Amino acid sequence: MSTTTATRTAAPARTLACSVTGAAVVALDGTVLTLAQPELQRDLHTGVAQVQWTGTGYLIAVASLLVLAGRLGDRHGHHRVFALGSLGFAAVSAAIALAPDIGTVVLLRVLQGICGALLQPATLGMLRTACPPDRLTGPLALRTGAIGLAAAAGPLLGGALVSAYGWRAVFLLGVPPTLAAGLLALTVRGPRRAEGPPRARAGGDPLGALLLAASLGLLVHGLVTLPHPGAGGRAAVTLAASAAAALALVRHERRAADPLLPPALLGSRPVAAGLGALLAASAALFGTLFVLTYFLQETQRLDPLDTALRLLPLAALMVGGAALCPPLTRRFGPRTVAFAGGALLTGGVLVLARLDTDAGAVATGTGAALLGAGFVTLMVTATAAVVRHAPEAHAGVAGGLQQTAMNTGPALGTATAALLLALVPAGGFVPARGAALPVLALLAALTLPAALALPAATGGRGPGTRRSAAHRARRPFCVRS
Repeated sequence: MSTTTATRTAAPARTLACSVTGAAVVALDGTVLTLAQPELQRDLHTGVAQVQWTGTGYLIAVASLLVLAGRLGDRHGHHRVFALGSLGFAAVSAAIALAPDIGTVVLLRVLQGICGALLQPATLGMLRTACPPDRLTGPLALRTGAIGLAAAAGPLLGGALVSAYGWRAVFLLGVPPTLAAGLLALTVRGPRRAEGPPRARAGGDPLGALLLAASLGLLVHGLVTLPHPGAGGRAAVTLAASAAAALALVRHERRAADPLLPPALLGSRPVAAGLGALLAASAALFGTLFVLTYFLQETQRLDPLDTALRLLPLAALMVGGAALCPPLTRRFGPRTVAFAGGALLTGGVLVLARLDTDAGAVATGTGAALLGAGFVTLMVTATAAVVRHAPEAHAGVAGGLQQTAMNTGPALGTATAALLLALVPAGGFVPARGAALPVLALLAALTLPAALALPAATGGRGPGTRRSAAHRARRPFCVRS
C-alpha cells in the first residue's frame, strides 16, 4: 500500500476512533456519576439539593450549547472543536477530582458540560464529513454500540471505583480516553470549510444562539424542577419563559440573514422525523428506567449490582442490535426498520407496565431486552437519517440538534414519570399499579408515525451531498450502509 493510500485510510480511521471514544466517554460519565453522588454528599458534608446540581448544572450547560457548538464545528472544523472539547473535558474532569467543596464541584461540572457540548455534535459532524452519506450507517452503528457498552459498564465500573477509591476516582476515569482522543483529533486534517457569506464569517447569528440557549436551558431546568414537591409554580414560570424564548427565536430566525438554524436543514422531512423519533424514544426509555430502578431497589429490595444485572439484557441488545442495524437497513430500508424499532420499544414498555411486586427476573429481563432492541434500532436509523440528509455545510448543526434531542428527551421522560408517580401515590413504584408506564408507552408509540416519515430506501441523499466515485474511493474505511 502506498504512503498516500495509507494516509487516506488512516484519516477516516482516526476520525471514527475519535467519534466512538468521545461518545462513549460522555455516556460513561453520565452513568458512573449517579452511583458516586451519595459518597460525594457524605465526603463534602453537603445536602441532597446541592448534590443534584452536579447533574442539573451539567445537563443545562450541555443542552443550551449543543447547537451552537455544532455551528462552530461547521465554521471552524469539527476536528478542531472536538479536540478543544475533549482536552477541556479531560482537564476539568481532573480538576473535579481535586475539588475541595461542593460549590467548586458544581461550577466545574458546568464547565465540563460546556466542554461536553463542544465534543458531542462533533462526534457526528466528523463522521458526516469523513464518510459519504450512503456509508454512514456502519460507523453510526459502531458509535451507538460503544454508547450502549459504556452505559452497561458504567454502573458496574462506577460501583467498583467508588467502593475501592471513593467518588473522586470516577472523574479520573474519563481523563485518559478524552485526552488521547483530543490529541488524536489534532493529527487529522479536516476538509476545507466552505466560505460563507461575509456576515456569516463576521459573527454568524449571536442573537439566535442566545435565544436558543435560553430556551433550551430554561426548558431543561423546568423539567428537572417540575417533579420536586412544592416546585410546581416555579417550574411553570420557568417553562413559560422557555416557551417565550422559543417564540422569540422563531421570529428572529425568519428574519435573520444567516440563521443559526438553516431552513434547508429544518425543512427536511427526514431530519424532522428523525429528531422527533429520537426525542420520543429517549423520553420513553429513560422515564421507564427511572420507574424501573426505583421498583427494583425500593419495592423488590435489590441492591444496585443486582439491579444492574436485571437490566443487563437492555445493554446486551443495544450492543448486539447496533451491529445488525446496517444490514437490516440495507435490506428493508430506514422506514421499515425504524417502525419495527418503535414497535419493539413500545412493546417493551407495555411488558414492564405489567410488573407487580412478585415479578421475577425473566419478566423484567424480557421487557428490558425489548427496550434495548427497540431503542438501538431507532437510534441508529433516526440518527443516520438526520446526519445523512443534512447538507454537509450544516453537519455540525444537525449533530447538535440530534444531541439536543438525546439530552432533552431523558429530562422530559424522567419529569413525566416522577410527576405521574406523585399524582398516583397509591401505586407506589409498582408499575402495574400506577399510571407512569402506560403513559410512557403512549410516548414511545409516537415514534411510529415519526418512523413512517423516514425514507423508504437508503439510496436518497441530502442536499449538497453529491460525491464523485473518486471522492468515495478516497474514504475506504467508511463501510457501505
